This record gives sequence, C-alpha cells and structure tokens, in this order.
Amino acid sequence: MNAPAYRRVAAELRAAIERGDYPEGSVLPKLEEIAQSYSIAKQTAREAVAELEQEGLVEPVRRRGTVVRPAPVRQRLVRARQVFRDERGYYFDPAAQPWVALEPPAVSWGPAPRDIAPLLGVHPGEEVLIRDRLMGDPNTRRPTQLATSYLPAHLARGTRLAEADTGPGGIYDLLELQMGHGPLEWFEALGARMPSPREAERLALPRGVPLLRVVRTATNPAGTVLEVNDTRMSGEAFEFGYPITRHPSAASQQ
Repeated sequence: MNAPAYRRVAAELRAAIERGDYPEGSVLPKLEEIAQSYSIAKQTAREAVAELEQEGLVEPVRRRGTVVRPAPVRQRLVRARQVFRDERGYYFDPAAQPWVALEPPAVSWGPAPRDIAPLLGVHPGEEVLIRDRLMGDPNTRRPTQLATSYLPAHLARGTRLAEADTGPGGIYDLLELQMGHGPLEWFEALGARMPSPREAERLALPRGVPLLRVVRTATNPAGTVLEVNDTRMSGEAFEFGYPITRHPSAASQQ
C-alpha cells in the first residue's frame, strides 16, 4: 500500500535534514515552494511539515519560517539503584542532586490520575493529596524536571504532609521520623509519554519532544504504599544510564 503523499514528502525532507542539506538553524522552503517542487497541493505540503514538527525536527519561528532544530545533546542521568542523602534529605539521582525547587511547592487536593491510583491503592478519581514541584538549575533557573507526589487522603489529611513547608528532610523524614512509618523502601519504574500542554509549557518543551518518566513508590515495612512520585523531564535533554555488571552465569570465559 502506497504511503500518503504528505508522508512521502516528509520522508524526503527528513532525509535532506539528516544529510545536512538543511543544517541546524536553516529555514525550510516555504509551503508554496515545497508544493511546487513535489507537485502537490499546499495543504499536503503543510501536512508534511507538520509531521516533521511533531517529530521535533523543525519548529515554526515567527518572521523566519520553519527552522531546523539543533540535534539534542543529552545529559546522562545514571540511575545508581540506591538512595542517597544530603543536608536536604533523601535523593535518588547523583546527577540531579544539585537541582533545587524553582518555586514553592503547589499543594492541593484532587483526583488520583488513572495510572497512579492503582499504585497508590485508591480508586481512580479518588481524592488524594498532590504536591507539585518544579525543579531546576539553581544558577540558570532553567527548569529540568517536574516532580509530583501523590499521598492517600487518610494518611495526609490534617498532618504537616499537607503543608507547603514539611520541614527538614521533606515528606520522607516526616513519614519516617515523625509519623512512624519507617524505614521506607522504594521501587522505581522508568517510562516515557508525550507531555500535556501544561507540562510542555512548564518544562519549555518544543513540540514533538516526549517526557522521560520515573514513577517511584515509597512503602512502609509492611509493604503499604504511602506515596507515589511521578517525575517527568525532557526526553530530548536527558537520557537514563546505569552500569551493567556480570551475573555469575556470565563469568568471563578467558
């Protein structure tokens, strides 16, 4: 089955970008010129360029046209599979340890998202405590990640967990040291998805850039989930890495 005309044109433009015919920062031909070059309608040319925008290869720039975006240079975040601690409390990623909250946390009550609710042990749409933080570089103030904590209402209501300032060590010290739920244990799952418009705005994501996602559960010694943390960051700016060690079954044959 033949591909639609706009996809064939998008493929040729994509290949031209990859070859360097249109280097970073250069402007693609106008829609009228693309339509004439490929003997297609202007609307078909528009659809072809829109596909490249969705992939994050190009972006519209006012008074310039459709500009080829720079190839991403990703910062590697090495997941050490350990929890660390500094004067601010627990943290899970040495590369992100210097990041700070760029603004006070937003604390609210609202429904648990449908993918978070089962992890938290609540019904979809059930009210939970939501703590949103925008993290970033303390020097440039550039946002790097969104971190949202969800806590069951029966655990958080009427406690300091629902206050903007939870004190030294944050919610984990509060859960462990003051509320008697420790020692906590954590489990992480890595994933990806497209951002919502609000997430794209908060992280200044160009169109077509996906989110990297770390969903972490914190449990008490009995295995009850006390918190689900959903951390999202640019899939263009960051990548996850981790060392690979040999299992005894993979011992060197030398």
